[in-house]
Amino acid sequence: MNNTDEILLKVEALSVFYGESQALWDVSLDVVKGGITAVIGSNGAGKSTLLKALAGLLEARVGSVIFMGESINSCAPYQRVEAGISLVPESRRLFPAMTIRENLEIGAYVRRARADAKRNLESVFELFPILKERANQLAGTMSGGEQQMAAIARGMMSDPVLLMLDEPSQGLAPLVIIEVFKRIQELNERGVTILLIEQNVHHALKIAGNVFVLDTGAIVMQGKGMELKNDEHIRKAYLGL
Repeated sequence: MNNTDEILLKVEALSVFYGESQALWDVSLDVVKGGITAVIGSNGAGKSTLLKALAGLLEARVGSVIFMGESINSCAPYQRVEAGISLVPESRRLFPAMTIRENLEIGAYVRRARADAKRNLESVFELFPILKERANQLAGTMSGGEQQMAAIARGMMSDPVLLMLDEPSQGLAPLVIIEVFKRIQELNERGVTILLIEQNVHHALKIAGNVFVLDTGAIVMQGKGMELKNDEHIRKAYLGL
């Protein structure tokens, strides 16, 4: 990381528990403004727990979360959304009996997004043309890839500064994964900072500037995406090479 890089989100010594069972151990990481930061690791490493803690869905017992220079430790989830943080959850979690348009409009419920809801809707329709074509289709009848794009689009409807994506490739066919990651890169090129949690290490390393490796609840390695792609441990443990 260069000295000129501006830190949008700073996580310091974060520890999270489920009851008395500790899930995260002193996790520290920086998310650079305007970039793509990835957290990779095997299933059960604590990646989703980390995003839930950052979104305020889980309380951190120890540590701090600084967003745009301000502590958000005491902020409720809706306050974090108002501040500019949007989470696209694992497994998409759309409302299947509602149309795509209705699902997207729900994403614009926060105060910061209401005035620009129409503009944001046109913006996500431009990025995901298939959603515009099927705006009146029930979300539950869409393919897995289309639902994932709808989930990302819904996350964008709150006009976020930071978009957090939890396993966007989960359950998708290889060609669809390529398309989803292409759209993530396009969002980043439009100025949205991305924090990506991903088990598909190959694709994550390909698009991320900074990468953190999470193993059994702790950060065990960090570096640039392309550097880690050539790291022997990463290649053996996560890429099967």
